[in-house]
Amino acid sequence: MASRCYTLLCSTSRLASARIALAPLASRSRWLATETVSSSSAAPPPPPSDPKIGRIVDDISGLTLLQAADLVTLLKSRLNIQEIAMPAASAAAPAAAQVEEAAVEEKPKEKTIFNLKLQSFDAAAKPKIIREVKALIPNLTLIDAKKFVESVPQVLKENMPKEDADKLKEVLEKLGAVVVLE
Repeated sequence: MASRCYTLLCSTSRLASARIALAPLASRSRWLATETVSSSSAAPPPPPSDPKIGRIVDDISGLTLLQAADLVTLLKSRLNIQEIAMPAASAAAPAAAQVEEAAVEEKPKEKTIFNLKLQSFDAAAKPKIIREVKALIPNLTLIDAKKFVESVPQVLKENMPKEDADKLKEVLEKLGAVVVLE
């Protein structure tokens, strides 16, 4: 136990002494890196063509980060600019060509998600439809399913894929119900 503690202390002290020895090198390399960046950007940016724009740029440059954020939200609300998600950077040239081709060939998209709405039913088929509705909606009791069917038009299922909605529509129509896909 004591030998493990001793080796742990020795390795810790070696690491600490190595950090102290390397610290001046790290700060010098940082200084050199910032010096290189500042010397490469020695040329001032070209002056704006309009002095009004120059004053606006100077005013915005003097803002704190919180003030700049408030400015952005105020401009968005005043100019009615909506929030949009910016796409991630990727290979621009091939992707741009594909996007242009897709825009040219764009067709109206078919609706794939439907709501199944029970419009009406035959009076003779009412018990069968009540049983089917009770089977479709598992939380309904028989009395609740009866009330649901009697209060048509009602939405039976929401956000169903087209295939499932078509199958369910066929089943209910065979029983005597009038069903609409929305």
